[in-house]
Amino acid sequence: MRTRVAIIGAGPAGLTLAHLLYRVGIETVVLESHTRRHVETRIRAGILEHGTVETFRDLGLAGRLDHEGLEHRGVELRFDGGGHRIAFDQLVGRSIWVYGQQDVVKDLISARVESCQPLLFEAEAIGIDGLDSTYPSVRYRQNGAEQIVTCDFVAGCDGFHGVARQAMPLSALREYAHEYPFGWVGILAAVPPSTDELIYASHTRGFALHSLRSPELSRLYIQCEPNDTLEKWPDRRIWDELHTRLECPGWSLAEGPVLERGITLMRSYVAEPMQHGRLYLAGDAAHIVPPTGAKGLNLAVADVRVLARGLIEYYTTGDTGALDTYTETCLRRVWKVMHFSAWMTSMFHKFPGDLDGTQRRLQLAQLDYVTSSEAAAKALAEQYTGLP
Repeated sequence: MRTRVAIIGAGPAGLTLAHLLYRVGIETVVLESHTRRHVETRIRAGILEHGTVETFRDLGLAGRLDHEGLEHRGVELRFDGGGHRIAFDQLVGRSIWVYGQQDVVKDLISARVESCQPLLFEAEAIGIDGLDSTYPSVRYRQNGAEQIVTCDFVAGCDGFHGVARQAMPLSALREYAHEYPFGWVGILAAVPPSTDELIYASHTRGFALHSLRSPELSRLYIQCEPNDTLEKWPDRRIWDELHTRLECPGWSLAEGPVLERGITLMRSYVAEPMQHGRLYLAGDAAHIVPPTGAKGLNLAVADVRVLARGLIEYYTTGDTGALDTYTETCLRRVWKVMHFSAWMTSMFHKFPGDLDGTQRRLQLAQLDYVTSSEAAAKALAEQYTGLP
């Protein structure tokens, strides 16, 4: 098989890139190791930045998002038993949207299938060859047979454990990794949300987050130990902790059946550079952010917007300038997002070793400043809704 751009991974990054290129007539092949059902049902992020939503609207792929998604014009920060609203629309004139990643992927896959462009499921990429040549190739296995797609460029959108980053020479790769000393227990519950907007709570017992998935479904998280197991978190314990950590006068938390549960470890990771030869990494293949800032999907879409511009410039004019500076352009945003996510994480979570309470007092001082200073609140709103 021969194409212009071989895209490894049918997640938000790979599929968005495919659509950005398709609308200007650049051929692509998308390889995905899992089944379509698996990709469309795996639960991931659910917060879309302003720029991400505008990207999907520009591509004509936001019909269901605009109809079923929940627009949020603010967020609540809760600490010391009180709630404080950060009004995004008033501070920066933008908003965010609650719309599950699985729904984003369903929309992207449906549009790709309708376009009759190649999207191969259960096609596991097993190797990339000729990255320094004019025509690299991707080896993949489908239906028990090994096959090859030859291309001009390879886009590695296959996640942290994918083959793309592993194909880069170790001597050319610098990695920045950090493990946080806690995780999140997350549940999806069949109960209408007890809030109209997300609630971020800082409590002496640890962090809690009340999010939403729809008018009928609530998504909730609580901080836990990094080595915790789900057996240690029966439903009753989860709800009791949520009641305690989210407590606020005049407000109550509604309970409902737990449909899904899981434990997420907190970490950050950045690979530099994000390109080598004819290979370009995007999304989780290049970086992982702690989920506190809700940036993973949005950062992936930002990456492929940059990559698409570079590829379009190359095929239109032959100029490689934007492709040559892909890493530099992306990393300016990546590290700002990393800083924001780390800041949000440090401001809300209980860290081990705070024996005299100093860390807690500093957190409360920071939260008080953010919620009482318009300048500080605006900085949070600007970053949460998405940098330009």
